[in-house]
Amino acid sequence: MVYYLYLHGFTSSPQSYKAQVFRARFEALGLSLTLPDLNQDDFATLTLSRQLQQARDLILAQPQPTVIIGSSFGGLTAAWLAEQPDLQPHIQKLVLLAPALQFAAQWLPRLGEAALAEWQRQGVRQIYHYGDSGERPLHYRFVTDLLGYDEAQLQAETPTLICHGLADEVIAIDASRAYAAHRPWVTLLELASDHTLRDAEDDIWQAMSHFLGINP
Repeated sequence: MVYYLYLHGFTSSPQSYKAQVFRARFEALGLSLTLPDLNQDDFATLTLSRQLQQARDLILAQPQPTVIIGSSFGGLTAAWLAEQPDLQPHIQKLVLLAPALQFAAQWLPRLGEAALAEWQRQGVRQIYHYGDSGERPLHYRFVTDLLGYDEAQLQAETPTLICHGLADEVIAIDASRAYAAHRPWVTLLELASDHTLRDAEDDIWQAMSHFLGINP
């Protein structure tokens, strides 16, 4: 048996379209897909480190090997989980959907220097949360924590499938191309889609189910 864990994206939730679609696909095969809420009812204190700890606890509580499916920021979280030595014996494979690689380099500049400086000065900023359909406060610790992670250190040879849209407007596909280029254990599937990957659902499922060996 395998423990299948789905990590949703930044400003998203377990109720997101992709999370629910893939849970239904797994259930149709008689498999369970765990969908934790990474917001923890406290989006304001969200950090990558907090997400890692939450997922660590779930993985270490399972006797069976874990497969992690991570969407966007959840994909970045999955990659860092696989890098932790004590978790490596527990993690079997990764599936990263439009992973938020180079997140700080790609997302923060869009806010602008003035907005970033104001966020740092105020200590909190209102961020639109798609899962809640409204703005929610987020502490600047999210930024300082994120900047403490160097993606060049992601070298764990965990078999990984990346699905990324060619028209991704949030995280450019070049981030996944650069990540896969020097990591032979990573397979990159480029899709005619945007960051949501909504119109590539069937292609993703075909590749994912084959990669995970759960073809019906």
